[in-house]
Amino acid sequence: MTPKSVLILAAAFTLAAPLTGNASSFVLGGGLARVCSQAAIGGLSDEKSLETCSLAIQTELMAGRDLAGTYVNRGVIELRRKAYDKARADFDRAVKIAPDMGEAFVNRGAAYIAQRQYAMGLAEIDKGLKLGSDEPEKAYYNRALANEGLDDMKSAYFDYLKASELKPDWDAPKKELTRFTVSQP
Repeated sequence: MTPKSVLILAAAFTLAAPLTGNASSFVLGGGLARVCSQAAIGGLSDEKSLETCSLAIQTELMAGRDLAGTYVNRGVIELRRKAYDKARADFDRAVKIAPDMGEAFVNRGAAYIAQRQYAMGLAEIDKGLKLGSDEPEKAYYNRALANEGLDDMKSAYFDYLKASELKPDWDAPKKELTRFTVSQP
């Protein structure tokens, strides 16, 4: 069965599906930037974590990639807090500092998707995947959300499937796949 011979239908889609695909950036070294990195990787979204990231950016001397990573991490925390414009601004800063950092593009795409700007989100995630991402399964998951928002159910299905293949123990894409029916036309 080739992808062209597959009919894919999905149950009703709403962006109530969580944006669980936030890819954090690991920052080397110690200090506040490291604490910020750990907060983002650990899934935190509290005010203290956000303040820690801001203090790291304002007060610590960091090499370009670590500074960009700290902006990505603060943006991830802002995404979780649904502060999408602030998150995008941080991802924009990260891209200016390190234009080859895939995580910045993937997360900027997630922010666009959360704001229902699916085509822009899809384009950003595609850039991030081309550049490389430490957690590509999250990129594919968010790209699936964008494709659903654009009513491209076939692409959404294959992106959820790819996310599930890349991280077999992650339940989120598996749950989304249960809404699809695949059959021969």
